[in-house]
Amino acid sequence: MEKTYKICQSCGMPLKKDTQGGGTNADGTKSKMYCSKCFENGQFISPNMTVLEMQALAKSKLQEMGFPGFLAGLFTKNIPALARWKR
Repeated sequence: MEKTYKICQSCGMPLKKDTQGGGTNADGTKSKMYCSKCFENGQFISPNMTVLEMQALAKSKLQEMGFPGFLAGLFTKNIPALARWKR
């Protein structure tokens, strides 16, 4: 059975905040690991993105949402430990 995660294992967004309810697997089922912003039809939307680029993107999105820079940095510091980046 597929493990259910609380946060996207690519960007760190809480999956319950995903308006699409998660990304999609190749067979059309919902991904329990990745959000709709990162994962579609069984593939990463930005397959060549580096972990540093993901951290910068996530941090800028949090700041756009009104989080102060230090908090956005704190929320994104664990991105390298997520499943997508642990290769």
